[in-house]
Amino acid sequence: MNKMFIPALRMLLALTVLCGVAFPLAVTGLAKWCFAGQAGGSLLYVHGHPVGSRLLAQSFTNAVYFQARPSAAQYATVPSGAGNQGGTSAQLKKDIAERAACWGGAVASVPPELLLASGSGLDPHISLKAALFQLDRVARARGFGNWQKTACETLVRQQVEKPQLGFIGESRINVLLLNCALNDYEPIQKTTGP
Repeated sequence: MNKMFIPALRMLLALTVLCGVAFPLAVTGLAKWCFAGQAGGSLLYVHGHPVGSRLLAQSFTNAVYFQARPSAAQYATVPSGAGNQGGTSAQLKKDIAERAACWGGAVASVPPELLLASGSGLDPHISLKAALFQLDRVARARGFGNWQKTACETLVRQQVEKPQLGFIGESRINVLLLNCALNDYEPIQKTTGP
């Protein structure tokens, strides 16, 4: 029995060290060396302080900011996931009606991604249509006049990310990047000509 037990124990210890320690450390080290930003969570820093991840949505409740899609997990990363409700769910219909009421419109007039949570509950992107839908509210909350609102719309359009490789997915806007650009936005005072 000892003839089989000792070699098996040695093999267990060797594979534990190799597969459980050495390999994960090597892969982590390589990832941090080759893809430092991504391995660190794709964090966005403003003035040296992290404000969020480019890959995870977060809640923006202040009216001066654009809002991301609703989250079935309240933007928490550990219990993230979809709401798991089908089209016949009374709760889903109630949630959609409440979200549409928060946007001040009928369900048909609000872009779908502002009414429905994403599959992960953490999707950081919205469509250009959803961003433009929020533009009036954000402009009012920031006290923008007409020309400033037009300049802000240009800023929104500049934040559009094209589909990956030109054909995978759809054009989209990262809400965190948009809100950071909006914080840096200082409208130039409109000058009148002679």
